[in-house]
Formats: sequence, C-alpha cells, structure tokens
Amino acid sequence: MSKQRVFSGIQPTGDIHLGNYLGALKNWVRMQSEYDTVYCVVDLHAITTPMDPAELREARIRTGKILLAVGIDPEHSMVYYQSDVPQHSELSWILSTYASMGHLGRMTQYKEKADKGGQNLGLFSYPVLMAADIVIHKVHAVPVGDDQTQHLEFTRDLVERFNARHGDVFPVPEQITPDVGARIMSLKDPLAKMSKSDPDPKSKVLVTDGPDVIRKKIRGAVTDSGRGVEYDVESKAGVSNLLGMLSAFTDRSIDDLVAEYHELQYGYFKDVVADAVIESLALFHENYNALSDAEALTVMAEGAKKALVSAQATIDEVKRVIGLD
Repeated sequence: MSKQRVFSGIQPTGDIHLGNYLGALKNWVRMQSEYDTVYCVVDLHAITTPMDPAELREARIRTGKILLAVGIDPEHSMVYYQSDVPQHSELSWILSTYASMGHLGRMTQYKEKADKGGQNLGLFSYPVLMAADIVIHKVHAVPVGDDQTQHLEFTRDLVERFNARHGDVFPVPEQITPDVGARIMSLKDPLAKMSKSDPDPKSKVLVTDGPDVIRKKIRGAVTDSGRGVEYDVESKAGVSNLLGMLSAFTDRSIDDLVAEYHELQYGYFKDVVADAVIESLALFHENYNALSDAEALTVMAEGAKKALVSAQATIDEVKRVIGLD
C-alpha cells in the first residue's frame, strides 16, 4: 500500500526562528518516514508584499539551505522552489475561475493585510495559489496550525466544486494537526508569539544564529519578578516560556524540569536553556555551514525536475477534463 502524499510550504520571508523549527520543520523531518512528502519554498507567495530583489534572492537560497540542513532528504522528499514549477501558477489561474469573490474577500489574512495598506490582486487571490500548491501533486493531507485552517477549508471547497463539475480529479485534502509541543513566545514579550516579522532581533532566536548569539539572546530574555523557576503563564510568563523551550529541546516534562531547577536563579537557568538549544542545533549548524549556496541550488533544481513531471501530469489531466486539451 502506497503512502499518503503530504504537502507543506514555507515562505522565504522573515527569519526562521525556534518557533518555526519546533512547530514545523521538526515535524517535516519526522513525516518523511510516514508519508510521501512534498516540501516547497513558496517564493511566489513572498512577492505579495514588496521585497528588495537582492534580499529575496538571498532569502530563497537561505531557506532552501535550512530545509536541507535540518534534515529534509531529497531522496525521500520532493523539495524545490515554487517558482521553478510554473504549473503552480497555471493551475492557480484555472482554479481561480471556480473561486468565489465573496469567499476570498472573507479570508482573515487578506482582511488583516488589506487593513495595513497591503491591497493588491495577488494578496486577494493568495488562497487560490495556495490551493494550487496543494493539489498540483494530488496530495491527500496537509499539516496546518490554527492560523492556516481557513486556507485549507477554502482549498477543500474549491476541490469539491471542481470535482462536482468534472469528476474526482483531485483528492479532497485532509488536515493533519501536528504535535507542535511548546508554543514559543517572544523573548521580549512572552505574551506574544515569537514572530518572523517582529522587527526586534532580540525577540527571537534564529536557527542560523551561532552559539554565542543564541546564549546572548536567551540571557537577555524577559523574566519575571520574584524568585523560583515555576510554570505559570499568567504570573510568570517569561520563565514559563523558557521552561517550555527547555522542555521542547530536551524532551523532558515541565514538571520534571521545575522539580530540578526550581531553586535556580534566573540567570543560571537561562544558561541551562541556552545550553540545551545550542546542543540541539549543533548538527543543524554543522550541516548548514558545510552546504554551499551552489550545492543547495543544485539540490533544489533537481527537486524541481521531479516536481515538473508530477505537476505536468496533473495539468494534462485538468486540461483534458475542462476541454483545453
């Protein structure tokens, strides 16, 4: 029995931090043994907001290197840049003729960004391209967090509309709820999620940060008044965030960690957390530093060749059933 096919994408915008690593990338690596996995750097989505061309080029390469260094294996996963496979855009146009303007206008992400002055057609039709990303390889499931559930529901609705008219061309993708573990919060505001878009570099630990930078950032994390390493997100949000981080990087329970470190002063506890993060990322850093930009681009290009074959087969079928063959 063949494995179910799963798709995930990541934008080459912002910097990939510990929250992204724990919440997504570690799961991506794990899923390679369970599913037929397709992983894509969705660079076309990145241009819905203006980016400096040189920064975008650098971000694309860096994101591809991170995926490979973290353990995405091109022998087991299809991994490539979205813009190298034009069938994503072609299918997006076809699917857009099945999409409701009203439905698109109700998408939370569009409304939030439009309110900030980011209105453009690409941002409005973003969910259609996302749907094309998912169904171009006829995937069966998508791992999504709460913030992407609405987009997957839109994709399911679009697939059902298309299939109702043309037969069961696409599987209706199911949702996989990944086990994300601890929710990593900002080091400067432990009541807010660690965010790629946060302009304060001290608020987040990036996976590409070196050991000294990681230690400095964690030592500078906001903690709380009083003493005692305790887990209480309301009265000790800062320490609780560090406990959650330590738990995620050591695979130990919060209760176990509190019992061991309860009497430790915050400064010493931060060093314990930093040690755990640095040790856990050591292999990633070794892989990342050993991988040249040219090597990463070559691997991603080889992945695109495989993706082109899969995507073109889908486009050929879609054209046939709608009468464009």
